[in-house]
Amino acid sequence: MRLIIISLSALFISLALVIGGNAYLLTYLGVRLGAEGVPPTQVGFIMVCYSIGFAIGSHYATHLVAKVGHIRTFAAMAALTAMASMSYPLMDSVYFWATLRFVGGITAAGLYVIIESWFSAVASNNNRGTLFALYQVAAYGSSTLAQMTVGYSEPLSSVPFTGAALVLLAAIIPLCLSRMQSPHIEPGPKMSLLTLYREAPLGLTCAFTGGIMLGAYYSLVPLFGSLTNMSVKEVSQLMTASVLLALLLAWPVGWICDRVQRSQVMLVITLTAAFLSLAVALSVDMSFLIRVVPAAVLLGMLSLVNSVAVALTHDRIDASARVAASSALMLCYGVGSIIGPIGSSMLMEAFAPETMFVGFAVLLVTLASYVRYRQKRMPPLPITAQEHYVATMPETQLSSEFDPRYETEEENETSVEDIFPEEWVEAWGDDASEEKDEEKEPEPSATSEEIEVGGEMIGMEERDSSYWEEKRKAGEAAQAPDSDQGEAPAAEKPATNAEQPEATEPGADEKTDAEADKDKDKKPD
Repeated sequence: MRLIIISLSALFISLALVIGGNAYLLTYLGVRLGAEGVPPTQVGFIMVCYSIGFAIGSHYATHLVAKVGHIRTFAAMAALTAMASMSYPLMDSVYFWATLRFVGGITAAGLYVIIESWFSAVASNNNRGTLFALYQVAAYGSSTLAQMTVGYSEPLSSVPFTGAALVLLAAIIPLCLSRMQSPHIEPGPKMSLLTLYREAPLGLTCAFTGGIMLGAYYSLVPLFGSLTNMSVKEVSQLMTASVLLALLLAWPVGWICDRVQRSQVMLVITLTAAFLSLAVALSVDMSFLIRVVPAAVLLGMLSLVNSVAVALTHDRIDASARVAASSALMLCYGVGSIIGPIGSSMLMEAFAPETMFVGFAVLLVTLASYVRYRQKRMPPLPITAQEHYVATMPETQLSSEFDPRYETEEENETSVEDIFPEEWVEAWGDDASEEKDEEKEPEPSATSEEIEVGGEMIGMEERDSSYWEEKRKAGEAAQAPDSDQGEAPAAEKPATNAEQPEATEPGADEKTDAEADKDKDKKPD
């Protein structure tokens, strides 16, 4: 744990700054547009451009990273996001602001792809759960702080845009100063929505519905607060409480999901969320405390719809296809997040701001009816056959590759230490060396008490070094040629090249004497 936190601290800091800057900008834009009296349909149009840009950016970001590199792409994307943030006060045009939101969505997707590719590069079956938990804490923590900061911002000032740009620019510093090696991004597996619907129709439908409502909630609730006489600080407190409850509710519901049929859990969540939606719509004229409680709990329930949808899908999908299924779920969620702000803004403008939550209630009751229909059509899995529940954060939409449920048979060869220089790893302490020692397997030795034969451990008598030395000498003695003087002792050291006589062929002595006599006859008298 300590090694992961120290070594990947630059990634966690950059992640927190990116999510915090984008979350602050999203909430502040809703407050700003409401204060300026922009119609809800135009606000929905501006906000939905972010989701469209995010979908496009997440698809093409990997190609840009492969050509340019991680650090350069990250710096360029963060700079573009900051430039877009500072450009809002330049022109009061709906189309101009929509273009800036579109650019912000593309760059945000690129930033998430780059950061999470580093996490995925070092994610193994041993540290996957730790990485995912720390990722969730950093993401939700930074988003909560960003919502709190909105309460201290002037709704009609240009300073908040500059502040958000500075936070996004600050995200460049940790990664640019880090000496981490850039990981290799491999294209992930794909699965069509039709194939996923055939395998897990309930999970796909719930993910799509969750995308509609969550996209509308994050984009339009700040506007809803402004239109229903909430102050900027009250809108900030509402969003802060909502994000915190989304994090806190994930733990008890996750515990329940591992012990109860998940389709039943989804049924209870949808009906509870429908009741809360009606409570928000009916409490518009009440005090702030009465209004904030159902609205905050509602976001937690809507987040659970997406998390349980992922769990329901994994229960029906083979383990080898879960990453591809999650990618298809994210695509379906993204389509829903595009539809949600547009449809909800139309309801708000046509009737009243609170009719958005009436639409939520109708949609949730319809989803509950579909859940009940699927329960009768397809019997739920036994509790023992369900996969372990893991809460997901749909706001980033890209953190599935190091989800702890995706344990692979082939262990990741890249460790945390491999992406840093050796002197850095040594400076972190003994954790790195201990982890490396645990990964090393002892080499098989002939002197060990057991050896592995055919996958089974067979006992073997332990021999000391003198035993093997005697065996070697006996083998050398058996290979030595016979001589007139008898066999040399095995313990004698073999003669060197200088001490050994030159080898002669048979009959070499007789040939030498004949040649000597011939040479003697040739000499003159």
